[in-house]
Order: sequence, then structure tokens, then C-alpha cells
Amino acid sequence: MSMDFFQQLSLFSVPGRAPDRPATTPAPGQTPPKAPRQRHLHLGNQIVAYTLRQGQGRRRLSMTIDERGLIVGAPARTTLAEIDGFIHAHAAWVLAKLAEYTERHARRHLTIRDGSHIPLLGNDIAVRIAITSGRMRAHWHDEHVLLEVRAEAGCDEHAAMLRRVLQRRALALFAERSAHYARRMGRLPPPLALSNARTRWGSCSLKSGIRINWRLIHLPLELIDYVIVHELAHLVEMNHGARFWELVGSLYPDWQDARDELRQRGGKLPIL
Repeated sequence: MSMDFFQQLSLFSVPGRAPDRPATTPAPGQTPPKAPRQRHLHLGNQIVAYTLRQGQGRRRLSMTIDERGLIVGAPARTTLAEIDGFIHAHAAWVLAKLAEYTERHARRHLTIRDGSHIPLLGNDIAVRIAITSGRMRAHWHDEHVLLEVRAEAGCDEHAAMLRRVLQRRALALFAERSAHYARRMGRLPPPLALSNARTRWGSCSLKSGIRINWRLIHLPLELIDYVIVHELAHLVEMNHGARFWELVGSLYPDWQDARDELRQRGGKLPIL
């Protein structure tokens, strides 16, 4: 989709970005093989999987590492040998960043048991678990959330239930905040849906409205407000030009501080 009609707000300030390199052009008549989306190669003594994104719109070879692993972008006519050579040229960087993200993911993954804690709107709350023979449901209290679960339910089911509960709370809160700021803009609230994106806080489409990452429910309200304002502003200015930031600033004067804090927090949210 053209960027004129679709905007996204990055979730991470990702240090996992390797230097780009211009792609070479194959000799006339040489047709590079069509690369599969998922590939593997040896780096040192490791086998590294990567996702290849290859297309006409790409002008340079590039690499990014995030929670999904290694992602390589390449122009449509780049050969597999060139792509693998590019990765080998940055082998030390790739291995270091993959190890860093693996460690970070392990620290963030939460096992939900009775007495576990999760962040909600910037504050830690306890998760209490009670056994029931009836319908599984959740109850919110001031400093904890109570999950009524079946005796046979395990940690994975506890996490899935908690995730659904948090998403319902997120949708209600985000809709309320979106309506608040839309009124200040003199607009009707746009359609709003939750996103489960790994690398985006939010996105905006003139056709379908805004999507907000449900994991923002873990963060303070002022950061949620910034993301919502950012996406609402794109309904007026579908770019990041001066007028866009002027509009954001008129609704949320501390947007720069919020943006910086989001970049720091992006890789630290818990994983359920």
C-alpha cells in the first residue's frame, strides 16, 4: 500500500540494523533464481535462519534483526549468492544481535502462576488464580486481577486467558482516549482495532481507521495517549512533515519525551 495512504509508528528503536549496501546488477540475460521466503546459511559454527524479502521496490540490500529473527531485504534481481555474501560480510554483527535478542526474549517471557505480577498502565499488579468448576472468567480489583480457571488448566492457558482480558481492557480504554482526542480535533472518532504487531505501536489507514498495539496497556496512560494522537494526526497529515508534528504538538505538547520513552521501552514489554 502506498505510504501516502498508510502510516505506521515503530514500536522499537531497533539497534539491530546493519549497514545497507547497494545491490549489483546481474549481467544482461542473467536471470537470478527466485528465492524462497525462508532460507538458512552457516555463519561460523551456527546455522542461521533468515526471512528474505525481495521485490522491485527495494533498491539496496539491508538487514534487520528483531523478535522475528534476521530479516533481509533485497532488490528483485539480486542473486542468492549476493544475498548470502552480504550476510557473511556482517556475520559478527548478525550473531551478536541474534544472541542479544534471544536473551532479551527469555527475560521478557512471563509464566503466569498465582502470585505473578504484570505491568498495567505503568504499575505492577498481581495475578491471582482461583480454581472453579464453572465458567472461566476474570475479575478486576484495585491491585490485582483474579482469574477463575479450571483445575486442569496450565500456565499456557492462564497466559492466554490473561492476554484476552488485557486485550478487552485495552480496546475499551483506547477507544475512549481516541474519542477524546478526536473531539479535540473536531472529528468523529475513526474505526479503531487492536494490533498484535511485533514492531509497530500503531498504524493508520484512511480507509480502515487506526490500529493500536494492545501491549500499550502495559505502559502509562500518557504514552498510550501519544500513540493515539500520533495515529489520529495521520488522518489529517499522512506524512511526518512539519505540519504533522505541529498538529501532534497542539494535542500532545510533550510528544518528544513520549517518543523517546517509547523507544526505550519497546524491547522491554512482557511476553505472554
